[in-house]
Amino acid sequence: MSQSNEQRLADFMHGLKLRNPDEPYFHQAVYEVAKNILPFIHQHPEYQEAMVLERLTEPDRIISFRVCWEDDERNIHVNRGFRVQHSNSIGPYKGGLRFHHEVTVDLFKFLAFEQTLKNSLTGLPMGGGKGGSNFSPRDKSDREVMRFCQSFMNEMYRHIGPDTDVPAGDIGVGAREISYLFGQYKRLANKFTGVLTGKGLAFGGSLIRTEATGYGAVYFLQDAMAVKDRQIDGQTAIVSGSGNVAQHAIEKLIDLGAKVLTASDSDGFIHDKHGFDEDKLAFLKELKNERRGRIKEYADEFGCDYHADKTPWQVDCDIAMPCATQNELCEDDARALLKNGCKAVSEGANMPTVQAGVDLFLDAKIIYAPSKAANAGGVAVSGLEMSQNSMRQTWERSELDGRLRSIMQDIHDKCRQYGEGKDGIDYVQGANIAGFTKVADAMLAYGVM
Repeated sequence: MSQSNEQRLADFMHGLKLRNPDEPYFHQAVYEVAKNILPFIHQHPEYQEAMVLERLTEPDRIISFRVCWEDDERNIHVNRGFRVQHSNSIGPYKGGLRFHHEVTVDLFKFLAFEQTLKNSLTGLPMGGGKGGSNFSPRDKSDREVMRFCQSFMNEMYRHIGPDTDVPAGDIGVGAREISYLFGQYKRLANKFTGVLTGKGLAFGGSLIRTEATGYGAVYFLQDAMAVKDRQIDGQTAIVSGSGNVAQHAIEKLIDLGAKVLTASDSDGFIHDKHGFDEDKLAFLKELKNERRGRIKEYADEFGCDYHADKTPWQVDCDIAMPCATQNELCEDDARALLKNGCKAVSEGANMPTVQAGVDLFLDAKIIYAPSKAANAGGVAVSGLEMSQNSMRQTWERSELDGRLRSIMQDIHDKCRQYGEGKDGIDYVQGANIAGFTKVADAMLAYGVM
C-alpha cells in the first residue's frame, strides 16, 4: 500500500472510530474491507464523490428491545434482543440470529456489515442484517427455549417480513429455535410466508440448508486448490468447532478424500490421529445435535487425545478450516500453522482469523479463503429457500447441491477476477471488491438517501 493509501486508510478509520467508539469488532470488520476498497475507490471517483463507503459503514437502523420470559421454576428473566438492519440496497435484509450470553451491538454491527458484502457475492438479491439476544439456550429446557423464542418474536415480528428482513439461524439458533420463532411469527402475523430460513422441511424449509455452509467452504477451497493444480484427496485437515458448519465441513472433506484429525468446542479439542470416518462423524452429530454433549465424550468413546482449554492450531496439517466463531485463530496460531506446513486455510466461521493472522497468511502466499467468500454457502441456500417459498415449490437435493456448487464456483471466479495479481490470487482483496461493487452501484443508482 502506498503512503497516500496508508494515509487514506488511517484518516478513514480515525473518523469511523470517532463515530463508533469502543466497538473493536466493528472496527476490525471495516478495516479489513477499507484496506482494499479505499485504493479501489481512489481509482473510481464516482464512488468517492458519492461517499459510498462512508454511507455503507453506517447501518440503516439498529433495533433493541426487551425480552421477558419465565423459566420452569416460574422465575422471570429479562434479556435484550437486537437486530442490525445494515443495508437493503440489493434486496431485503438477510442474516442470522445469534443467541449467546456475550453478544453486543458491536458484534452484530460487525456481522451485519460482513453479511452485506457476503450476500452480494452470492449474486442473489439479498441485503445484509444480523441480530439475536444475550440469551443462551445452553442448559435450558425445550419449554424454556420455547417461551424465550415466543417472547423474542413478540417484538421482532414488527420489523421483519419476506420482503423486508428475513432472519435465519446462527450460533445458539438451530432447527429447534427457528421452529419456535416461525410458529410465533405465523400466529402473530396470521400469514404463512417465507419470513425465516432454516425452517423444517415440513413447513417450507430447504434440503441441504443444514449442510450448505460447511459444504460451501470446502467447495470454495476445492476451486482455489484447483487453480494451483492441487486437490483435497490425500490431504490432512484440521477443523475447529463441532456444530453445524464444522460437522458438514468434515463430512465433505471426508467425501473428497481428506483425513480430518480434529474437532472442538468451548471446552477444548480432540485429536483423532486415525481421522474421522462415517461412523465417528455420525457419533459427533448425535452427540452435538441430539444430546447436546461436550466434545470430550468423543475422546472417551474412541480413545483419542483430548486437550482441555486448547484450540487445534498446533496440529500438523495441510488444510485448516476454522469453523467455530469469530477471532478464534490468533497471530500465534497462524504462525504455528505456517510453521507446521499448512498450505491452505478456508474459513467456515465469520471472520475467525484476527487481522495479524490474515496478514501472515497473505504474506506467506498460501491459499487463504476469507469467510465472506468461503462461508457464503449457507446464506446462498437460504436465498434459494426464499425462492422456493415464493414459488411454493421444493427442489430436489441434487438440484440444490448443484446450484450451491455453481454459486460457490461463481464466487470463487469473482474473487479471482478482482484478486489476481503477479504474485498470485489475493482472495481477500477479490472478495471485498467484488462484494462492494454490486452494493455500491445500487447505492449510486438510488441517489443520495
